[in-house]
Amino acid sequence: MERPDTAADRFVIVIGRQYGSGGRRIGKMLAENLGVSYYDKSLLSEAAGELGFSSEIFERNDERRPSLLRSLLSFNYGASTANIEQSTMSDEKIYEFQSRVIRGICERESCVIVGRTADYIMRDHPGLVSLFIHAPAEIRALSIMRRGETDCQSKAIDTAVKNDRARASYYNYYTNRDAWGRADNYHLSFDSSRMTDEAILAAVRAILEN
Repeated sequence: MERPDTAADRFVIVIGRQYGSGGRRIGKMLAENLGVSYYDKSLLSEAAGELGFSSEIFERNDERRPSLLRSLLSFNYGASTANIEQSTMSDEKIYEFQSRVIRGICERESCVIVGRTADYIMRDHPGLVSLFIHAPAEIRALSIMRRGETDCQSKAIDTAVKNDRARASYYNYYTNRDAWGRADNYHLSFDSSRMTDEAILAAVRAILEN
């Protein structure tokens, strides 16, 4: 599939994922095969700078819901410009700037974005395709161990569960809906332990061409 040339043909693939399920790998594969840009936290930071925002707005907020104490302490702090020091900004204001960056990217090009509630931010985009990648905890634990995060399966499972809880809390907090990981919240949901990357690509192509 060639990269679309007009705004009317643009699409946005957004990926939610369980920790260790291969969401980033699948996102990169989709972007490469579809001929579009791929964005995760680090690349969103680069794009933020290009769009006139501080690159740090993605670096310090790693898909974690703000604590009640932090929210109360930061309630009276605002930000009038995109380049204000992040330490003076509330988590909600940082999220607002992150959302602006994501919208700016999607206005200029087709792309694949991993995480950051991008499916919710871009929910009105006519070319949105939202995916959720999951896998059994034991399979994800093996992936986590291969990455060198731990050499203990039980610790790897605990890491996966802890990060899943954080992602669900972040997503549900900012979208105001209890929907992270729920199949009816996404266009397509894949068990990466049972489907090859090529099969996932074929399914995504099919929905794009529908």
